[in-house]
Amino acid sequence: MHLMHRLSLAVGLACGILLASTAQAGETAAPPIKPKVMLITLFAPEAQHWIERLELEQEVRVPGLSAEYPVIRCNSQDVCLLVTGMGQTNAAASTLALALSPKFDLRKSYFLVAGIAGINPKHGTLGTTAWAHYLVEFGTQWELDSRDAPKDWPTGYLGINTQGPNEKPPLDYKTEVFELNPKLQAKAYALSHGVSLSESKESAAWRLKYPMAPANQPPVVTRCDTVAGNTWFSGTRLSERAEVWTRLLTDNKGEYCTTQQEDNSTYEALLRASREGLVDVQRVAVVRAGSDFDRPEPGGSEVENLLKYDDQGGFVPALENLYRTANPLVQEILKNWAVWEKGIPE
Repeated sequence: MHLMHRLSLAVGLACGILLASTAQAGETAAPPIKPKVMLITLFAPEAQHWIERLELEQEVRVPGLSAEYPVIRCNSQDVCLLVTGMGQTNAAASTLALALSPKFDLRKSYFLVAGIAGINPKHGTLGTTAWAHYLVEFGTQWELDSRDAPKDWPTGYLGINTQGPNEKPPLDYKTEVFELNPKLQAKAYALSHGVSLSESKESAAWRLKYPMAPANQPPVVTRCDTVAGNTWFSGTRLSERAEVWTRLLTDNKGEYCTTQQEDNSTYEALLRASREGLVDVQRVAVVRAGSDFDRPEPGGSEVENLLKYDDQGGFVPALENLYRTANPLVQEILKNWAVWEKGIPE
């Protein structure tokens, strides 16, 4: 190779390295974003009201997020939004990717998980919103086909390393149950319990099939607990198992009222980041809105309750009610940040 040609290549390579280094330095020099509130939703419809009403127009790409939702959206008031993607794997991976990103400083951020869920008619109705105290993992159990289970077992589920369905397991996985900060839950409920919630024509008619309150009453904001599991269960027997399971894992302190897939996974990712001083898990709140009943009305079809869940009409009002219920907490944090920055006020 000609000497001048080699020199030219070397100079070009050096310039390229210098430019890349300068670009990298510019990136790392940019100060991290410090959200006052980080909203966490699971899929696009849950995110839409927040994006539109809070004008979340700034997009920040974070490596490791879902390919479907590769950016965090923020506004000028320091509210940001993560869409994780649905299910346990997406929730854990996306949340941890955010928590580890140098583009954000989340040490003082409040995390607000807001998503739709199945609703237990003993504790709510279509459109009911519920602030959770306990997050219970439903999927981490042993399971026999119910046809093979002993006749006195109501289902084929039992705790891992137990001898029967009514025995509390040893919690070897460390993700089976989490307790959220009750002070933050109480504050969130106090700010939102009086808001007016929406119904659709379909959901208002559907709830009247249930002979008891609160299932047949209009939706309100409440406080009760949520169970997570990738398998979307439905029907009276499995829902009753969720009630028993929640009481077992919370030593009779918890009340199961909503069912979803992601919350234990999201929390575990935040907990791991918290151990590294990157977030504060005492600043995590979870609200879920009932988009469909977890079991049919008395005498109703167990199969149709699952296969035709969309006929219940709860999806659209649940999305609206998530915003109505959670936004008062968001606005309170923003308005009084000087106080909330230090911790949850008395």
